[in-house]
Amino acid sequence: MSFFKTLPIFSFHLMITLIFPLTSHAANFDIRNNCPFTVWAAAVPGGGRRLDNGQSWSISANPGTTQARIWARTNCNFDGSGRGRCETGDCGGVLECQGYGQAPNTLAEYALKQFADQDFIDISLVDGFNVAMEFSSTSAGCSRVIKCAADINGQCPNELRAPGGCNNPCTVKKTEEYCCNNGPCGPTELSKFFKDRCPDAYSYPQDDKTSLFTCPSGTDYKVVFCP
Repeated sequence: MSFFKTLPIFSFHLMITLIFPLTSHAANFDIRNNCPFTVWAAAVPGGGRRLDNGQSWSISANPGTTQARIWARTNCNFDGSGRGRCETGDCGGVLECQGYGQAPNTLAEYALKQFADQDFIDISLVDGFNVAMEFSSTSAGCSRVIKCAADINGQCPNELRAPGGCNNPCTVKKTEEYCCNNGPCGPTELSKFFKDRCPDAYSYPQDDKTSLFTCPSGTDYKVVFCP
């Protein structure tokens, strides 16, 4: 997840070693396709599901779940055994995803019941963009709405264009300036293209200050494609 790359080491280890009671409330995620085209929703944990326009899929995740994500795959073709390929977001050629998707793909990321009993949520464009997205809370205890609905595919710089989407600069450039794998880094002109259009979303790995949000543990959520 984008924010885990910049958390202090002691905080990261504290969060992943906390033990949560089995009676804690699992978070429910309602995933809806409002796009005028079919998407193949993907979730880790959760698997995958074909969603035609207007269809929904519900999944749940236990307290303590970390490095989780939900995304849309596009232009997929699967056979009766669930094997196939997608133009964007493909997860190893299977309908039921067990691993992360292939860039470019817009991501809803979350970690549940973490430091200070909070859920951490974000929309990330660190793996690029394929489908507009809203990620919001649905419980009374938190009114959080994150959205990235700009026409990024249509306005994508030529050097970042990909079939069905728009690549993040790290995917194309593969340099430390754009990928931020070692030590502090800042935005680039290419990452600013994403930030200017989706100010709530991660545009590079250390974009935490304006892109990472929290809700109390036990909150339920919805993810809408093409809000």
